[in-house]
Amino acid sequence: MNDYILSSDAYSENVKQEPIRAGFGRGLKRAGEQDEKIVALCADLTESVQVHLFKEAFPDRFIQTGIAEQNLVTVASGLAQAGKIPFAAGYAAFTPGRNWEQIKTTIALNEQPAKVIGGHAGINVGPDGATHQMLEDIALMRVIPNMVVVVPGDSIEAEKATLAIASNGKPSYLRLARVKTPIFSTEESPFEIGRAYVLREGWDVSLVGTGVMTHRLLIAASILDGIGIKAEVVHVPTIKPLDNHTILTSAKKTGRVVTAEEAQVAGGLGGAVAELLSEQLPTPLMRIGLEDRFGESGEPEQLFEHFGLTSDQIVQKVKDFVQSKPQYHREY
Repeated sequence: MNDYILSSDAYSENVKQEPIRAGFGRGLKRAGEQDEKIVALCADLTESVQVHLFKEAFPDRFIQTGIAEQNLVTVASGLAQAGKIPFAAGYAAFTPGRNWEQIKTTIALNEQPAKVIGGHAGINVGPDGATHQMLEDIALMRVIPNMVVVVPGDSIEAEKATLAIASNGKPSYLRLARVKTPIFSTEESPFEIGRAYVLREGWDVSLVGTGVMTHRLLIAASILDGIGIKAEVVHVPTIKPLDNHTILTSAKKTGRVVTAEEAQVAGGLGGAVAELLSEQLPTPLMRIGLEDRFGESGEPEQLFEHFGLTSDQIVQKVKDFVQSKPQYHREY
């Protein structure tokens, strides 16, 4: 039985919205209050990635590296070796886009508990265009051994995720969106690294989402219900380690799976779920996201529509998928 607590206005047109990065900023400050070993570093983007809250509260535990992303993470690794718990924040286009090799060799290879924060990820960056719309970071980070990869769905969950990675003792990557997005969770909603959550029960198809796409799946599921398709919505805030049990349980129940992410489907959540299903439960799968394309410049909602990521577009894709693909049977 689904016991996840959704916000009371999760399905409302007037749902409360806030940037996911705001939750990270609050969470980092709270983590700093709870543990004096927490330190923060930033690549000249302090307010953009909301590290300014920590800087103002703990100026002696903040380092401004400037626009030097390779140095940002190597210094973080050194601080971790010295016993600190560093949070190294920048734009995802450059962290991990520019410094992936340093993250791999100085943080992950040495199993340092440094936290890499990729802000302004996805097409929601809008007018900044393809160069700043980081769509490959989920794939890049989940292939690194020892790396935990977390993609919170809203600002409340981002705050919880920040506190969780602060104390997990492992190299970790946290992906943050820029613009205001709907808040579908509550303070009472569960969050645990490595767990996925069923937000809405169904039996015709599993809609498996991460980050800002989860709320769009909730809206799509509500619309699909009106046309007789009962969609189960599974929220996956942790891409690595993936909650195989929850995803497989849902897939066994519904016999069809659709993934959705604001990122490249190759190697991202869609790739991870495809690997899982092909190895353990061959199931009809459709992946929704960016398909071998770069981003473009435009307003965020224009881009979501352009790339087929609105709730209405998801409804049509899922409807076609359900009508054309039989449900999984064990004799396949």
